[in-house]
Amino acid sequence: MPVIKIVLVEDLEEVIEGLNAFIDNDTDLQLLAVYRTAEAASLEIPFLKPDIVIMDINLPGITGIECIRKLKQLDTAIQFMMFTVYENNDQVFEALKAGASGYLLKKTPPTQIIEAIKELYQGGSPMSAAIARKLLSVFQNQSSSTALPEAAKLSKREKEVLSLLSKGLLYKEIAQQLGISFHTVRQHICKIYEKLHVQNKTEAINKVYGNRWT
Repeated sequence: MPVIKIVLVEDLEEVIEGLNAFIDNDTDLQLLAVYRTAEAASLEIPFLKPDIVIMDINLPGITGIECIRKLKQLDTAIQFMMFTVYENNDQVFEALKAGASGYLLKKTPPTQIIEAIKELYQGGSPMSAAIARKLLSVFQNQSSSTALPEAAKLSKREKEVLSLLSKGLLYKEIAQQLGISFHTVRQHICKIYEKLHVQNKTEAINKVYGNRWT
């Protein structure tokens, strides 16, 4: 696995120091930069092109959620993981709708944080167990027979990939199940986003199967 390039957007010094230490101790990870405001992050992240941005919600000035909305319009390839004290469902859903693909609480143990970063890079959506169960229960109650007209834009293979994504499978698991490469799965997902005019898999699933959980 290539080195995962990370940017941290956080204003609390103790959190910055802690995450920096965890990331430095893992040879698979590289911390490119730290920003203490969303305004600064919005200006410079598009030029750094990180793989993952770890984003706090409650920042001085504009919020982390609003920052994600702006950055996703500039580069849909960047993955965002919220790192916050907020467990409120509304905050979680707003973050996901803005373009975040992961949601961790700051009380998460260091080893789990590192695992979550790698999981996100590989196509997962690490988040609190309660929220994950809620999302899963919604998608499990939806079948391909209830797909909206947007599904007609996708090829048969793209529909298969999106269906497996909605069941919580990682990119490598989708590749194994469909007998294709990890790279091919990524290509299919990029095409899905392009055809549906969305920025992440949550938006893609909602657009095809309906958004009943908001």
